[in-house]
Amino acid sequence: MPELIVLGSDHAGFHLRKAIVAHLAGQGMETLELGAPDESPYDYPDAAFLVAEEIASGRAETGILVCGSGIGVCIAANRNPSVRGAVCWNTESARLAREHNGANVLCLGARLIAEDLALEIVDVFLRTSEDVSDRHARRRRKLEGPGALA
Repeated sequence: MPELIVLGSDHAGFHLRKAIVAHLAGQGMETLELGAPDESPYDYPDAAFLVAEEIASGRAETGILVCGSGIGVCIAANRNPSVRGAVCWNTESARLAREHNGANVLCLGARLIAEDLALEIVDVFLRTSEDVSDRHARRRRKLEGPGALA
């Protein structure tokens, strides 16, 4: 399990982010919350960029982002080369995102996923290790851009 999990959200993801933080605290995990301070309008790219910066700096290895759909925060966070964000909608997509793709940021849609399912997705994402076999490692290296295997 990661030592520090950084979480961020816009206003649409505020309540789910709070539920995730409480869930992780109940498991003894350390969290850092960024983004919307409440349900007042807050732009999702701002939250995503803050979480991405924590990942890029090395202060955290794993992040969780929440917006209405999960898509906006994912697009924004993935602009940072240190982030491999994945929108997950069930436990299998969370497992595969970690195992096959080496995702380090889980992106969730608060308006699309029930809280209990979101917490299950979080648990699976955090428990799953990256498959380091050559089959997946070779493909992940390609994500770094053309010529990454040269």
